Amino acid sequence: MKQTSYPRNKVKILLLENISYSAAEEFFENGYAEVERISGALSEDQLVEAVKGVHILGIRSKTQITEKVIANADRLLAIGCFCIGTNQVNLKAATEKGIAVFNAPYSNTRSVAELVIGLCVMLIRKIVDKSTAAHKGVWMKDAKGSFELRGKTLGIIGYGNIGSQVSVMAEAMGLNVIYYDIVTKLPHGNAKQIRDLPELVKQSDIITMHVPSDSTTRNMFNEEMFSHMKKGGIFINYARGEVADLDALKKFIDNGTISGAAIDVFPQEPEKNGDAFESVLQNLPNVILTPHIGGSTEEAQANIGLDVTAKLINYLEAGSSNGSHTVPPLNLPPQENTHRILHIHENIPGVLGEINSKLSGRGINILGQYLKTNETIGYVILDVDTQLSGEAFEILKEVKGTLKTRVLY
Repeated sequence: MKQTSYPRNKVKILLLENISYSAAEEFFENGYAEVERISGALSEDQLVEAVKGVHILGIRSKTQITEKVIANADRLLAIGCFCIGTNQVNLKAATEKGIAVFNAPYSNTRSVAELVIGLCVMLIRKIVDKSTAAHKGVWMKDAKGSFELRGKTLGIIGYGNIGSQVSVMAEAMGLNVIYYDIVTKLPHGNAKQIRDLPELVKQSDIITMHVPSDSTTRNMFNEEMFSHMKKGGIFINYARGEVADLDALKKFIDNGTISGAAIDVFPQEPEKNGDAFESVLQNLPNVILTPHIGGSTEEAQANIGLDVTAKLINYLEAGSSNGSHTVPPLNLPPQENTHRILHIHENIPGVLGEINSKLSGRGINILGQYLKTNETIGYVILDVDTQLSGEAFEILKEVKGTLKTRVLY
């Protein structure tokens, strides 16, 4: 284990929202002793205080990292989002402060895909209504309105990691698969890409959403889009709460167009377990409502814990920013007999030239150097002569536009 300039036992790590213990265990095994775990999310005011002095912050989907929180993060190097998305983080503010933000976009793919297939079976057979009746002592042995999946058409909206795996599993169940995506995607199996979203909706017996939340997807399924659905169609949203208009969905359930729905994500969600929850979809027939647990399996949480922690440790110890949503992705292989310095700066002209001229003017030999930029910042990894690394570090701190400078080893 290569010794870092800043002792591992002094790196302060704060993990919120009951992040899997696999994350803390991975930090401990790599020599990071100061790891604090908190079971719930924190409010903005609580975070403003809690984040002071913290080097690494781990969150899930409930914690909101606002501009105010980032402004008060005096030592924060990186944020680990132990979940699929990063929309709970103000990425602009994090980028401007040179804070790396990592997530785990693939680790719960299987968990979500399996559940979506299960929901298709439950909804097309109207199992929930029959189960509820049985619990109430009512016997509902009836085949009317209950169908097999085989031969039906599944429309997948968003053919990314989850959508494409749903596609593979759906075909194994005998479903015909069509999908819509804003970019051309290579189909799995016999799936077919449909370029026009309303046309996909018209052809589908079941629709499942697997898109991110952004300006192009918010309210994607509104009253007009629901109007294209087949009579008796089924709608599933295990993506993001902002992509579907639930009032419109209720209207089409009430009028009999949509025969069933499963919703896991909502525009407003409770902050913690036990809080009150309300939705216009409550108490509707053949509607499954779940509390944002699409990827919540023991396996997925453990995998997410390991995935994000590995990225954070690689950033701490090697400067590798691969997978970051804020710091440009760089990964310079380690070199023997060098000291490594990281430099994050505003993306303005002449920074690299100034770095090189100032170092060469002091006779400091650069043995390895990578630079990458995005619209806001630039990131440089420098391997320099071990005899002069201290002097190089002081020079780099004075470069125009510097945001962060760190000696790794």
